[in-house]
Amino acid sequence: MQLVQTPRDALLKPLSIVAGIVERRHTLPILANILMRKEGNRVSFIATDLEVQITTHADFGVGQDNESITVAARKLLDILKALPGTGDVRLGLASNKLSVQTAKSRFNLQTLAATEFPTVAQPEQWDVSLTMPQKTLRHVLNMVHFAMAQQDIRYYLNGMLLVFEPGHVRAVATDGHRLAHCATVADGIEARHEVIVPRKTVLEMQRLLSDTEEPVSIDVAPGQIRFRFSDIELVSKLVEGKFPDFTRVIPTNYTRHFGVSREALQGSLQRAAILTTDKFKGVRLQLGEHLMKISSSNAEQEEAQEEIDIDYSFEPLDVGFNVSYLLDVLGNVKTDQITWSVMPDANASALITLPEDDQFKYVVMPMRI
Repeated sequence: MQLVQTPRDALLKPLSIVAGIVERRHTLPILANILMRKEGNRVSFIATDLEVQITTHADFGVGQDNESITVAARKLLDILKALPGTGDVRLGLASNKLSVQTAKSRFNLQTLAATEFPTVAQPEQWDVSLTMPQKTLRHVLNMVHFAMAQQDIRYYLNGMLLVFEPGHVRAVATDGHRLAHCATVADGIEARHEVIVPRKTVLEMQRLLSDTEEPVSIDVAPGQIRFRFSDIELVSKLVEGKFPDFTRVIPTNYTRHFGVSREALQGSLQRAAILTTDKFKGVRLQLGEHLMKISSSNAEQEEAQEEIDIDYSFEPLDVGFNVSYLLDVLGNVKTDQITWSVMPDANASALITLPEDDQFKYVVMPMRI
């Protein structure tokens, strides 16, 4: 039975979208597969790792038959990428094997029953439902994702807090050493809800969202969040746990503020970072009259020194930071200038904000040098 006939690139697009979450190492063999569901000329592709499920659709089915199968995602994707881009690709099903054919190539892949595929059940009602432009959500995620923890024992830090409140959506991420916050205006939210979105879901959404005004709809229910945009639907479990109160971490009483060129600071820190080590990423910042001195050293007694002009006119301050934490934020904000706020105390955190965006805040704790 023939299932699909379409140019190679038309088939590659939906497969590439869903295959991103397929784990290379898995406990259930079927999790290495994608579910293909054909209903007439409409074909759905579904992948899941039991935490996240992505579905996308295309209209290139052949015939009016309905059929569902699962096939190894990586093998099918690798075959399609290796085929020439000219001519149509035909997918067919016979004797529980999926055939992949072009004019001069033929492959037969083993399938597993579609009934074995663990699709995520979705609720009938959602507590929060709203839409916003894709570029807006993408911007919010991009501005905070780098502060998420990666493998912290405090599992709730290995994700991003989304706060839905009347008029706004806020995103917050922290690994205990630094915290990033960004907010955007949003309509359609009646009551405050807080959810923690897993790290993998955040990274997938960054990959899939486009920088356009096309809408993305967001729905939240207990334990689950759903994003729908273009021909894509992503459903994710939420992280259970209590996220730290970010409002207590973001300082509001700083009296010393100064502007600095983002590009100049980024370049100086990148050069100073060359002489730091994987075990110790510390750089020393000495603030003086209209000058920031940046220095680093290592166990081989090698040293780097940089100077930047800044509009600082307060008492001198000598403080150390993890250079990676500073480079992370400078690599993700795209403004010419940043505003840096400090306290006279070298043990106090620093606050980095943007002159033209009062919704972004980045707090970074100092370290001993």
